[in-house]
Amino acid sequence: MTKPAPPATESGAHASGQPTVVPADCAEILVTEEQLATRVRELGAQITADYAGRRPLLVGVLKGAFVFMSDLARAIDLPVEFDFMAVSSYGNATKTSGVVRIVKDLDLDLDGRDVIVVEDIIDSGLTLKYLRTNLAARNPASLEVCALLVREGQQVGDPDLTYMGFEIPPAFVVGYGLDAGEKHRNLPYICRYVGDEPLEH
Repeated sequence: MTKPAPPATESGAHASGQPTVVPADCAEILVTEEQLATRVRELGAQITADYAGRRPLLVGVLKGAFVFMSDLARAIDLPVEFDFMAVSSYGNATKTSGVVRIVKDLDLDLDGRDVIVVEDIIDSGLTLKYLRTNLAARNPASLEVCALLVREGQQVGDPDLTYMGFEIPPAFVVGYGLDAGEKHRNLPYICRYVGDEPLEH
């Protein structure tokens, strides 16, 4: 697993050259904009090599994975297709309830397709286990997972990830698609959230 550099509270600059300003309801930056860009390029290159000659179908898990999936797709030097599904196991809580429900299902048929599930963050791994079982029943030619983040020490079992971005401490995080009450999805980095909005990934 690839771990980010030591946390930085206000270091670095935005791509525009301006100093990074962390919102008042956020604490230290755990993964910087530069680290994200570098790791996404590496994952794209790895997927390009692994799926040479094939047309993988990227399945984004909404809403948190949409920014990551957008950047990842552009880092893959292959023809790719997209579909999306939304699942929930949180409700208005910071910890998973363990009960998974599909909020939006896929539009495309997975039969015979090379499928890569793109996830924002893995906590207990229960949602991922449900997704794997559900999607495997649709007869894809292959089924792999690419997760941006894994919360350290939270998994019930081995998440068995083929592609993974960063392992982070067991904190609630926002930015780069992840939110707190729909806030902070557009932050270009990932930071620890310390506010009091209803929390759901």
